[in-house]
Order: sequence, then structure tokens, then C-alpha cells
Amino acid sequence: MSKSPDIRLGVFIPGETQRLDLACVDVLHMMSKEYLSLLKLLPSHIADIAPSVSISYITAPAADGKMVALSSNMTVRATHDITHPDVQPGKLDIVLVPGPDPEAKWEKPTLDFLLGHSKNPTTDVLSVCTGIYLCGSAGLLDGRTVSGPRGLQDALRKLYPTTTFVGEKYRWVQDGNFWSSGGITNGNDLVAAYARSSKHFPSAVVELACKMADVGDRPKEFAGSQAGFTLGIVWNIVLGFFAKRR
Repeated sequence: MSKSPDIRLGVFIPGETQRLDLACVDVLHMMSKEYLSLLKLLPSHIADIAPSVSISYITAPAADGKMVALSSNMTVRATHDITHPDVQPGKLDIVLVPGPDPEAKWEKPTLDFLLGHSKNPTTDVLSVCTGIYLCGSAGLLDGRTVSGPRGLQDALRKLYPTTTFVGEKYRWVQDGNFWSSGGITNGNDLVAAYARSSKHFPSAVVELACKMADVGDRPKEFAGSQAGFTLGIVWNIVLGFFAKRR
């Protein structure tokens, strides 16, 4: 009989998702026994102390089965949908929510599935970029302090007035068992910070994986001001008016 994994990780992708948001799951996979045992240049004791990690890719039931569209013209096949008994609330240690289209709408069973995991005190929910919209629709943000994409803070405040948004200042933030990050590659900062504070991963394994992936060295707080960030976005939009079409 095979040994049960030490960590059960679910990546929740109920609809089209930003590929680069989802990619941060690989940083956590690099901390697993399954990954490290394949690296023959490493001494065996590193893999021995690493946790075994199972990863499920979970989607909503749909007519086209478990195929989920990602950005960059890529499609992935989910391993489970939300009705599967192996991924119900209480069965996962970590749920990662990468960013969907912020204009997307979700059915109540999909939202209830995510809320159920959030209510389990032994499950940590990690939201990347516009995953905050899905988490907000499911009711995870009420009364919390969260991050979310830096350029969408005002829009998010209007949608979720009971939530404190600090995404102008921080790449990621934790509030209880809910972790949230800013846009796209801030997901790498998020999972590195999470792993460093989590009981699931030995420190030596976390730091080795972060070194190999070259992540986790950016500070929690953004260096530039929000005004500077916004000005940079606006300036490049203006420049676009004068660019030659290809």
C-alpha cells in the first residue's frame, strides 16, 4: 500500500485562468519529495526530509469535461471537478486560486466549494492576482486585510467595502488562513513567504527550492510608490498613441 501524501494541494481553476498565475504552484512542487528525489546531484537526505506532496487541479463541471483554458493559447486537463470526494472541504491542506478574468461569473456550487475550504481551519487558501475576485465572490474577503492586483485596488474597494485592501503597498499579505498576492509573478513571492512560515515545509528544503527557482528574495513591501506605479502605466499608454503599427 502506498503511503498517503504529507500535503494535499489543490489548484482551483473553475474557468479560464492566467497561465503565469498558476505557474507558482511549481515552486511548491520543487519543495516536494517527488521533485527533489529526481535530482541526483543532491544528497539523499534533502529528499528524505522533504514532504510528499500530491497536487490536484480542480475545475467546475462543464460540458467539455475537465479541459480548462489558460492564457497564451494553452489548455490543461484538470484532475478533478468540485463534486469529487477526494477534494471536498477537509480533504486538502492548501488551495491555490490563480487569477481568472475579473469579469467572470461563477455558479453557486463553485463558490460554495471554495468557501467550504476557507472555513476549514486546517486548510490554507492562497489567492494570486485576480483570484481575489473569485475569492471575493465566494465570501472569503469579508472583514479581512488582503492584497490583490496593485492597479485594481480602488475597483476592489468598491466591490468589497468590508475588506481592507493593502495591495498598493504589499506584494502579499496574510490574514488567518487566507493569503493573497498582487499581480501575476507576485504569486511566486506569495508561495515562498507561505512556505517559509508554514509547518508543512522544512526550512532547509524551502530555502533550497527558492534558490533553485530564484524566487523569494523580493521584499514584501513595494519599493516604488503607488503614484509612481500609476504614472508608469499611464505614460506607456500615452506612448502607445505615437507608436507605429507593425
